[in-house]
Amino acid sequence: MILEQLTEAEGFEAFCAKKYVSTKRFGLEGGETTIPALETVIETAAKAGANEIAIGMAHRGRLNVLVNVVKKPFTQVFSEFKGVGANPDDVQGSGDVKYHLGTSTDVEIAGRMVHLSLQPNPSHLEAVDPVVVGKVRARQDMAGDTKGRHSVMGVLLHGDAAFAGQGLVYETMAMSQLIGYRTGGTVHIVTNNQIGFTTVPAHAYSGLYCTDIAKSVQAPIWHVNGDNPEAVVFAARLAAEFRQEFSTDVVLDIVCYRRHGHNESDEPAFTQPIMYSRIREMKTTRTLYVERLAAEGSVPAEESKAILDAFNQKMEEAYQASQTFKPNKADWLEGHWSGLKSAGSEDDVEKLHDTAVSLEELREVGGALARAPEGFATNPKIVRQLEAKRQAIASGEGIDWATGEALGFGTLLLDGHRVRLSGEDVQRGTFSHRHAVLIDQNTQAEYVPLNNIREGQARFEAFNSLLSEIGVLGLEYGYTLADPNTLVLWEAQFGDFANGAQVIIDQFIASGETKWLRMSGLVMLLPHGYEGQGPEHSSARLERYLQLCAERNMRVCNLTTPANYFHALRRQLKANYRKPLVLMTPKSLLRHKLAVSSLAEFGPGSAFRYVIPESDAIAPEEAVTRVVLCTGKVYYDLLQARRDEGVQDVALIRVEQLYPFPANSLARALAPYRNAEVVWCQEEPENMGAWTHMDRRVEGVLKTLDIKAKRPDYVGREAAASPATGLAKVHQQQQETLVREALGL
Repeated sequence: MILEQLTEAEGFEAFCAKKYVSTKRFGLEGGETTIPALETVIETAAKAGANEIAIGMAHRGRLNVLVNVVKKPFTQVFSEFKGVGANPDDVQGSGDVKYHLGTSTDVEIAGRMVHLSLQPNPSHLEAVDPVVVGKVRARQDMAGDTKGRHSVMGVLLHGDAAFAGQGLVYETMAMSQLIGYRTGGTVHIVTNNQIGFTTVPAHAYSGLYCTDIAKSVQAPIWHVNGDNPEAVVFAARLAAEFRQEFSTDVVLDIVCYRRHGHNESDEPAFTQPIMYSRIREMKTTRTLYVERLAAEGSVPAEESKAILDAFNQKMEEAYQASQTFKPNKADWLEGHWSGLKSAGSEDDVEKLHDTAVSLEELREVGGALARAPEGFATNPKIVRQLEAKRQAIASGEGIDWATGEALGFGTLLLDGHRVRLSGEDVQRGTFSHRHAVLIDQNTQAEYVPLNNIREGQARFEAFNSLLSEIGVLGLEYGYTLADPNTLVLWEAQFGDFANGAQVIIDQFIASGETKWLRMSGLVMLLPHGYEGQGPEHSSARLERYLQLCAERNMRVCNLTTPANYFHALRRQLKANYRKPLVLMTPKSLLRHKLAVSSLAEFGPGSAFRYVIPESDAIAPEEAVTRVVLCTGKVYYDLLQARRDEGVQDVALIRVEQLYPFPANSLARALAPYRNAEVVWCQEEPENMGAWTHMDRRVEGVLKTLDIKAKRPDYVGREAAASPATGLAKVHQQQQETLVREALGL
């Protein structure tokens, strides 16, 4: 068995080297024992009862794993080498290079069917790690395997330099035993080439081994000689058994080498002449094993040659078939995604989804939010909050942001959808507003109101995460790839903490559907708004998300009412497709007396509002001389100043969804103001915020209308290198100036 697997591993690379001489493939030559190791881990887990194995890996050996382990047809891979099937009508999306792509299949192992998947991933070597772990966690939750967590297993393949050098490896391992993130242990296989591109171990890591980081979570580590295939298989089996028995991460360090350069056209002797002089003299792992088997009488040399000849013949037949191969339509909306569609045309950008809920159901959820069990010692300050919620629901007025969010969560739970909220301190909420989990002040016992609405409801989970952004966001993204029917949210403690997760945002959330045909309904909650708290606590870097927007890849919103937040959350699951939602969430508005909604705005006849037109009593539309367009918190600053100054001829229009751009809704809101100039007002500096995104889009709308204004003017802070001042007095002066200028005062 080991010989056949080594033959497939080496034979595939040799065949590709012969047929595709100048093509990058990041071959596995020198580390071919990775294939028998991976096969052994999969077989051991399958025999122990695993139904699904999710694999993540970087480039080296990826094509080999695709064809020899996950069984992607050789014919299809060879056609991709030639660029066959690049017709968008055939494959959809923009595609990606071969050594980033994934696939999945069902294979029979030990007499039972096991689902194998290889997650697609970008060039950021370890970015896929938490994504795979999240996917595994979701599949386990969906199967009800929440104790042992052995029905689904994650396997991550690493290079030595990346394992030691990328902090995301540690962040992923650090989640391995945490209640909200554990998966029963991940198997890590390191193809240890003893070099990273051109960097030798002495420059690549400070410890003795590249795997030393795994000691931080007490993961057992096996170091094994890659040129000893039987030792590799023994260690791989032991690692998989250890994971199954003790539910911990395990690490298999296969110490091998890289026969060629970083890629097949690279010259390694430029930088490591002595090392590569020695490698050129070495027999391949398969050759050494064939000689050993022949010498001990296990497998005669002729039989080994016959195995290789048969495999080469199989390769040649697949190569010939690839000349006329045409890919099937993508199958990305099958299985758990059945019934969902890709996101329609531009015409339904402003579609109203069925997100309203009956008043009876809203009151039922509201009642659960306002009560705690008898004898539960709730903190007195929270008791006052619960009473305020009860009164708001009873009167139908004054529903604040946190209550609107909880109504959104609770009604989805009653619809049968699980809700998962994760991030730093999310149970209480950074701004002490959410209190999704109540703590008994005498016993530390926990009570979750949203899990006590009615019998048979779906489950709400809120997990305070470790102090990690990229790891946790990656995991939550992975969760959404596996489960399209659970609302999954990640909340940043402050909005621009998402900076630390930029790789996940850029490489997965913004572009994953286009590159890999993988939809996600992930919600990112990013606290945003200028209250004088300094550069890091003001801006969630709205401009960065808007710059990533194209091809309807995600939704970006900056909402002003609890009801609109409620509808935005429910829309995530009520639409018949999935898109990431990036929300600039409020801080000061959490307790602002004007940032409230009535119960009717959640009830029958209500829906998400893409644009909110003027809603205060001002002069007739023809007498309005200026229209101020804005988004988010600054609206309330403008509204308060307009009321305080008695301004009647300035209208305020809120753009609630910034992307996809709601051109039709905005046109309807602007059309009545025939004699007014139009300004865009924002709190952020001119080079940040939504201005550069909105400028020409608003101009395009104005040109379609029979009104005086043809271009918007900008009002806001001047362009700046830092998002905000850290001086409270300066902030206040800037804020007053921009508000007065917007109102023409």
